[in-house]
Amino acid sequence: MATRIRLQRHGRKGYAFYPIVIADSRAPRDGKFIERIGSYNPNTNPATVNLDFDRALYWIEVGALPTDTVRSILSHEGVMLMKHLRGGVRKGAFSEEEAKRRFDAWKAAKDKQANALKAKNEAKKAEEEKARFDAEVEKNRLKGESVAKKKAEKLAAEEAAAKADLQEEVAETEAQEGAEA
Repeated sequence: MATRIRLQRHGRKGYAFYPIVIADSRAPRDGKFIERIGSYNPNTNPATVNLDFDRALYWIEVGALPTDTVRSILSHEGVMLMKHLRGGVRKGAFSEEEAKRRFDAWKAAKDKQANALKAKNEAKKAEEEKARFDAEVEKNRLKGESVAKKKAEKLAAEEAAAKADLQEEVAETEAQEGAEA
C-alpha cells in the first residue's frame, strides 16, 4: 500500500481549509484516510499551519510520500530538515545532540526572521495609520477654515445689510424731518 501525505479539501466555496492527512494513494481526495496529522488554513494572514511534528516525522521516515504542497509545508515547519539530520545521525556523520543543536539553531533563526517580518509589517501598518490620521486632521482643518470663511462672509453680508437698512432708515427719517420743516 503506497501511502501519501496530502491535503483534504474542506470548507465552502471560496473559503477552503485543508486537513493534512495520511491516506492510501488510491483513496479519493476527500475520502478515507489513515491518520490526520494537522491542518492548513490559507484564509488567514499569514496562513495558519497546525502540525503534529512527531507524527509527520514518523510517517516521512517510514516512507509516506508528501504531495508538492505538503512537502513545502513540512519543509517550512522543519520536518524535512529533521529527517535529513536524523539520516546523518544514522550514518554516523554527527551525534544526536549535534542534530538537535542544528535544528534548534535553524528554528531560532526562522523565528527571529518571522518576528522581524511581523515587526516590520506592524511598523508599516502604524505608519500608514498615522499618515491617514494626519491626512484626516489636515482635511478637517481645511474644512474648518472654509466653514469659518463662509460664516465670516455671511456675517459681513448681514452687517452690510443691517448697515444699509440703518442708512436707509436714517435717510428716511431725515427726509421726513426735512418735509415737516
